[in-house]
Amino acid sequence: MKLWNDLLHLFFPRLCLLCDEPLVEGEKTLCLSCLYSLPRTHFHKRPFNPAEQLFAGKTPVTKATSYLYYEKGGKVQQLIYAIKYRGEKEAGFQMGKLAAAELYKEDFFEGIDLIIPVPLHPGRQRRRGYNQAECIARGIASVAHIPVDCRSLVRKRQTNTQTHKNVFERWTNVQDIFHVNTPQKLTGKHILLVDDVLTTGATIEACAQRINAIEGAHISILTLSIA
Repeated sequence: MKLWNDLLHLFFPRLCLLCDEPLVEGEKTLCLSCLYSLPRTHFHKRPFNPAEQLFAGKTPVTKATSYLYYEKGGKVQQLIYAIKYRGEKEAGFQMGKLAAAELYKEDFFEGIDLIIPVPLHPGRQRRRGYNQAECIARGIASVAHIPVDCRSLVRKRQTNTQTHKNVFERWTNVQDIFHVNTPQKLTGKHILLVDDVLTTGATIEACAQRINAIEGAHISILTLSIA
């Protein structure tokens, strides 16, 4: 089997998702050069970091962090686009693993009981074939050894994209679109909400408000990037 894979990679080499250079043994999805050039935020080392500030005075959050800086035209935008729209589920999983490996050393996951990826509307997920936030969440879970719950929190209706909306429009666009199916499962739990990009925080805030209404539940947040 290994011989067959070696021959396959010889004639059809695996390429880095960002620079299109052939990947060498041990590299997955990204080459080491691109991997180490990704702009990390290190927010988890900063008290009241910019991710936490987005939710201050809006909804209670135990802790929040984003792994990478998202800049228009940059490598992280290219990476997120590939994960979200080009079917690169494995890239989402690997980036979740990478983020978790760095945060794990800082005890970021201490006390967290459950990981919930921000849900897509079922219709949109059927068309796309997957939820990119779930791919990232499962990568995180493989390192943090925390179960992933994709059923308790659901999106009731489909909304228009948030991309070109201002802060107020983003907030009104996501009001009352989420529902908790099994609140008893989340009672007293510390839940980590996971998504790909944190912009204004409106979508995650809408999720957090539903979960925070459950007795004893509290929220932390981890996104792959922040814009």
